[in-house]
Amino acid sequence: MAIRKIAKMGHPVLKRAARAVSDPKSPEIQALVADMVETMADANGAGLAAPQIHEDLRVVIFHVPAERATDAPEDKPEPLTVLINPVVEPLTQERELGLEGCLSVPGFVGAVPRFTKIRYSGYGLDGQKIEREASGFHARVVQHECDHLDGILYPQRMEDLSLFGYVEEVRRALEARDEAHTVEEAAD
Repeated sequence: MAIRKIAKMGHPVLKRAARAVSDPKSPEIQALVADMVETMADANGAGLAAPQIHEDLRVVIFHVPAERATDAPEDKPEPLTVLINPVVEPLTQERELGLEGCLSVPGFVGAVPRFTKIRYSGYGLDGQKIEREASGFHARVVQHECDHLDGILYPQRMEDLSLFGYVEEVRRALEARDEAHTVEEAAD
């Protein structure tokens, strides 16, 4: 196991579609995932895609820590999941705007619209098929990580680039906007 260097926005490996994995149980994939887990933990991330550590393979890992789960009944903490050759299908056209950060775009966040409910499938390290439905942060992190496999970074999904910037500045701006809306509602 090793902590790998994370590719940053602009690197060619983050701009192209990743290759499918032929054998999820291979020793090479097992070693890759071990490195991904260690790298994600070191960077304090919620997810990581293989291209982010310079491997153009369709492999993602993610988890939903308790503090990231929303109040929705179906959105609950999820243990570490390894998905090989994942497929994501929206179950609704409803999308929700939420702040996202990325280990490949350090220090920045942006408000990204994502489908609120999805079904995803793929294979685990044991070669067994995984199929789940997700909503809330769970759905967001899966969509975010799987985008990496198609050469897409979250700023490319944004509809309003005025909500993209340094973490502390965007959070401050959103807090000010929320306070203004609260004052407007109280005046009505």
